[in-house]
Amino acid sequence: MFQNFSNDNEIISQQGKPSILDPEASVDPTRDGSFSSSFSSTRSVEEEPKSFAGNIDGDDDVNLHSGQIVEGGDELTSHESLVRKGQETSDEPILEIGEGRPFPPMLPDRTPYCVAYNGEDDPHHPHSYPLWRKMLYCLCVGLSALSVAMGSAMFSNANRDIMRVFHVGTSVAALGTSLYVFGFAGGPVIYGPMSELFGRKYVLLVSSLGYVCFLYGAATGKDLQTILICRFFAGFMGSAPLVVAPAVMVDMFYARTRGVAIAIFASVLFGGPMIAPVIGGFTVKNHALGWRFVSYFSAIIGCVALVLNTFVLKETYHPFLLVRKAELLRRKTGNWGIFAPHEEVTLSFSEIVRNNVARPLKLLITEPIILLVSLYNAFIYGMLYMFLTAIPIIYSGGYGWSQGVAELPYISMFLGIISGCALIVWFEFYTNKKIEAHGHKPVPEDRLPPVMVGGFTFVIGIFWLGWSGDYPKQVHWIVPTIGAFFIGNGLISIFLPTLNYIIDCYLYVSASALASNTFIRSGFGAAFPLFSTQMFTNLTVKWASTLIGCLAVLMLPVPVLFYKYGARIRKSSKYVLN
Repeated sequence: MFQNFSNDNEIISQQGKPSILDPEASVDPTRDGSFSSSFSSTRSVEEEPKSFAGNIDGDDDVNLHSGQIVEGGDELTSHESLVRKGQETSDEPILEIGEGRPFPPMLPDRTPYCVAYNGEDDPHHPHSYPLWRKMLYCLCVGLSALSVAMGSAMFSNANRDIMRVFHVGTSVAALGTSLYVFGFAGGPVIYGPMSELFGRKYVLLVSSLGYVCFLYGAATGKDLQTILICRFFAGFMGSAPLVVAPAVMVDMFYARTRGVAIAIFASVLFGGPMIAPVIGGFTVKNHALGWRFVSYFSAIIGCVALVLNTFVLKETYHPFLLVRKAELLRRKTGNWGIFAPHEEVTLSFSEIVRNNVARPLKLLITEPIILLVSLYNAFIYGMLYMFLTAIPIIYSGGYGWSQGVAELPYISMFLGIISGCALIVWFEFYTNKKIEAHGHKPVPEDRLPPVMVGGFTFVIGIFWLGWSGDYPKQVHWIVPTIGAFFIGNGLISIFLPTLNYIIDCYLYVSASALASNTFIRSGFGAAFPLFSTQMFTNLTVKWASTLIGCLAVLMLPVPVLFYKYGARIRKSSKYVLN
């Protein structure tokens, strides 16, 4: 199950501290957390234990070295003294060792018993994995993200059939997409922090299984309410890859190569909703398949991702790998004092909710970087789902193209996304060479120049598509299609660097920071499809596009401000890695 530590002897031979490997070495029971709060001093085993007088709970008036003898005991470990003092200071009786035995003496400093990696070149550290293994793990989490992304957009092609079969209006039919994306808002808030407590793999397994089950439920639902409920929970359960997949890449890649890995992930995240309408359009148009198969196809991809996550993907979360290392060393050496820091994490349900699940919301409220960048990011993400309506209106309603064919211009937008990713990857290499040449230390703000460029290309694409697409009789269809290319380029050029910027700023809580971003981003993505049809129909394509373009113009200063003042803002945060 833990492929990374299959060679136990190799692990043990790499330990640099013989006290860890010596089965005769003294061990520290405080690693279980039983006594660490009761005794504030640390003494050697060889030191003669002194008499105990004071508060067992470790209050300020405790004096472990006063030399005063407490009635009923003459040693530090006196059972009667501990019980009596504990009962005097607490409403509850103090815990006992059991069988009438006294407390054992204090043990030495536990630091030598804590396992760690052997530097950056440790073969068991995820940063040191061979490239083929990193690519394989990226394939596993990337396919999960692709399945979820395609499931969000492919169902929009079934809206006409939903309206016809269940006799509902446009907004109700759009709920199939909106509720699914709205599930993205709630799921990552839980999955992100949970992956930092329980590891990446187990969270992905639960998410993939729940996603597949509810998506099959949506595919087979006999009434509209069943379909909509299953769509919501499919998005909620399946949303873990949106935050855990980038976190897995953070686990495996250094900062200088992480940008390329995240670029590939973002192209999957944005490319899925671009390719899905093309597949969905021809699927719904095929009478042998029908609208239910848009859910079946997404579920089948989800099943493949579930199999890969179960049998191929291994845990990459650094603290969890150290837990496995400590377990192996304890079994090999018989030294039960060996421990990993993450083993100390034993939280109650209320503590998990308060300290971890609530953390993304806390970051969103208290961290201006996350709030403002996420708002810009969310606006762009909402545009992605708004164009699921706009493109068919232009090419089906204006140019008279049939279903499936009317979705083909999404390929132009997808090519724009690919070009944007290529530009960002080139900029990553250019920046790295520049930093190496001048010896500068990289900072998160180095990610932002492509956002400034992407903001302008997005505005250009919006006006180009809207005003040329509103005159189908006078303008050839290739003209608005070229505008869609610039929109795709702008979407990814804004989305991807801002995502990397958040990861670089909040590296040690990256999953929670991404969950904050995903929460507000998915709220926008869920809301926009509910009014996009009415907006493009009533305002006409050109004026609806003008409204969107003007809002995008207002967003242009955001990356410039963070590029100039981001370092100053980061210094005031306790979560930011400075």
